[in-house]
Amino acid sequence: MRNDLRIASLLPSSTEIVSALGLAENIVGITHECDFPAGLNDKPHLTASKIRHETMSSDAIDHAVRTQLDGHGSIYDLDVSLLSSLQPDIILTQELCDVCAVSYQTVKKAAKMYTAGANVVSLEPNTIGEIFENIKTVGELCGVSEKAEEVVSGLATRLDAVREKTRSVGARPAVFMLEWLDPPFCPGHWVPEQVEIAGGRCLMGEKGKRSISTTYEQVFESNPEIMVLIPCGFDTADILRQIGKTEFPAEWNKIPAIKNNNVWALDASSYFSRPAPRVVDGIEILAKIFHPQIFGYPARSEATRIPGDLLKLSQTGFRPGIT
Repeated sequence: MRNDLRIASLLPSSTEIVSALGLAENIVGITHECDFPAGLNDKPHLTASKIRHETMSSDAIDHAVRTQLDGHGSIYDLDVSLLSSLQPDIILTQELCDVCAVSYQTVKKAAKMYTAGANVVSLEPNTIGEIFENIKTVGELCGVSEKAEEVVSGLATRLDAVREKTRSVGARPAVFMLEWLDPPFCPGHWVPEQVEIAGGRCLMGEKGKRSISTTYEQVFESNPEIMVLIPCGFDTADILRQIGKTEFPAEWNKIPAIKNNNVWALDASSYFSRPAPRVVDGIEILAKIFHPQIFGYPARSEATRIPGDLLKLSQTGFRPGIT
């Protein structure tokens, strides 16, 4: 590896991957959302968001995002002048989702105009296996292939340990992983896989496919025994704020998960939204929720149980959703 290698990370997940490979010192620029590992906040921020999710409700955020993207705009700004001044050798970005990061075409155009020598690398994982391959790819690009193999091997060993313990469980709970609150979204990409490895049955989600919007009525009809709230990009504090602003249909009080106080809020940003090493942490936390008799109960820092009476239920029935 070149000691003077300069890396611009335009994804929180790639920042985590590069850091896991021991290359944090080589990162010259990050996004406004890069918050892990600690100690990187002083790095120049190359992006900014046009949407302030801290003060908006879930439906308002969804409307703002759709309005921007339907108009072929972006919800992020890229500081091209700063990118040019940093002169990175490698720019890590993605094409998977315009809601998750600056669009690939924007990055590619900026690199061509301002950092002609930079290698623009798009990371496109849809499954846990592909996340592991991305780690190896970044390791190879940065000249630390051996370290990447070591990181992936450690993660795979942890997955195998969970699989071994859940292999013979008699009952796998029916789990709805709610990837957005209003409108509700089914889980996608690697999340259904996380549920299955942790010993659950993922409802209305397919491994390797995009997460899609659904309706509150369809969530109700899926009859989940456990509900896990993981709105994309939100941490637990964000979720707790949003719950007070979100009105769910009255019929939801009949859902087994809600009747039995088996609704949980987890740090989606850390463990589910980002295709990075901590997806394995997410699996280990889910395993504790699904099978505490095997794995023990999750710590308060890992998961927050949401009593059913804290959910704001409307006085009316189901309303149309976005399909």
